[in-house]
Amino acid sequence: MTIPLRLTLNGQPREIALDDPRVTLLDLLRERLGLTGAKKGCDRGQCGACTVLVDGRRINSCLTLAASLDGAEILTIEGLAEGDRLHPVQAAFIAHDGFQCGFCTPGQIMSAVGLIREGQAGTDPERIREGMSGNLCRCGAYAGILDAVQDAAARTSEQREDAA
Repeated sequence: MTIPLRLTLNGQPREIALDDPRVTLLDLLRERLGLTGAKKGCDRGQCGACTVLVDGRRINSCLTLAASLDGAEILTIEGLAEGDRLHPVQAAFIAHDGFQCGFCTPGQIMSAVGLIREGQAGTDPERIREGMSGNLCRCGAYAGILDAVQDAAARTSEQREDAA
């Protein structure tokens, strides 16, 4: 028995036939669709390495059944940049050395994008730390991550003001 799944993945409509109703979104992305940006860190929803946006909300893709996402819009790190132009959060992570080994970086970036889009980032460091607390960095690049999120949030806020 297959389960039909229709979703929008990184802006592209996709139709997928799931062979197993127990497959997680993370496994679907990595194993079936070849999108390996989201990482399998703990596989328990505790590290945030698998963070993606579903309908604009941050989720741990390792805990989400793919079959439950029929009709959803999914954004992964692979769909964030526009061609060669990096997303402002990606550029800020580079500018502020918001990564070391890079393993957690896609999840950190996607969480930061979600936090900013939710309007929860602001400029208060404690607020950003709390909002990003579901994403762990084994290397301890938290100072650079915080600076990157603050910078990207400020730039996004400026762009919104300029557009208004």
